[in-house]
Amino acid sequence: MRIKTRRLIYLSLLVSFGIVLHIVEAFIPLPIYIPGAKLGLANIITLLVLVLYGFKDGLIVSILRCLISALITGSVSSLIYSLSGAVLSLFMMSFVFFYMNKTFSLVGISIIGAQAHILAQIIAASIILRNSGIFLYLPFLMMISLFTGYFVGLVSNLTYGILSKNLKLIEVKKSYS
Repeated sequence: MRIKTRRLIYLSLLVSFGIVLHIVEAFIPLPIYIPGAKLGLANIITLLVLVLYGFKDGLIVSILRCLISALITGSVSSLIYSLSGAVLSLFMMSFVFFYMNKTFSLVGISIIGAQAHILAQIIAASIILRNSGIFLYLPFLMMISLFTGYFVGLVSNLTYGILSKNLKLIEVKKSYS
C-alpha cells in the first residue's frame, strides 16, 4: 500500500506541475505573435510521466491536466484543442519510446510529440470550424513545433536526469541519462 500511495502522490504532484506550467505559459510572450503557437511547457510533464510511469499513467495525467486547466481558465475550446493534442501526442511518443528501442532520445521523442500535438489541434480546428483551409497553416506550425519540441525535450531530459539521480525514483521505465 505504501508504494501505491507514494506513486499517487508523485502523479498528483505532476498533474499540479502540469497545470501550473500550462497557466504560466499563457504569460510568456513569444518573440513574434503566431496564432496557435505556444511553447508547450505542460508537455514536459507528459513526457516525464511517460518515461517514469508508463503510458496508462501518462494518459491519466494528461487528461486530468487538460480538464483541470480548462476549468481554471474557463475555456472549453482550449480543452478540445489541448486534449486532442495531448492524447495524440502521448500515443505517438509512447509508440516511439516503447517500440523504437532507443532509436530516439527524449529530445527526438518530444519533437515527434510536438508534431503530433499540432496535427491533432489542426484536425480538431478543421472539424470545429468546418474549414479544411486551416490545413494550409499546418506546415508553418510544424516548423515551429520542431523548435518547441526541441526545447521541451531538452528540459525534459534535464529534469529526468535530476529526478532519476537525486530523488531515486525506482519506478523509472528506461534510462536516458
